[in-house]
Amino acid sequence: MKAGIHPTYKETSVSCACGNTFKTRSTAEDIHVEICSACHPFFTGKQKILDTEGRVEKFMQKYGMNKKK
Repeated sequence: MKAGIHPTYKETSVSCACGNTFKTRSTAEDIHVEICSACHPFFTGKQKILDTEGRVEKFMQKYGMNKKK
């Protein structure tokens, strides 16, 4: 690596909108994010899974596209 051409890589704090903060290393001073692993539904186990099969059947019945004719 050439000396003097790379930005400084230092310890920074990341703060989330939920209030969670943690330390990491980056070239930026402070990092602000809207969602993190502490509040994201996938990581917290509160993920909502949609049943699309029922929606498709309802659409088919509504517009008379039933296969049983």
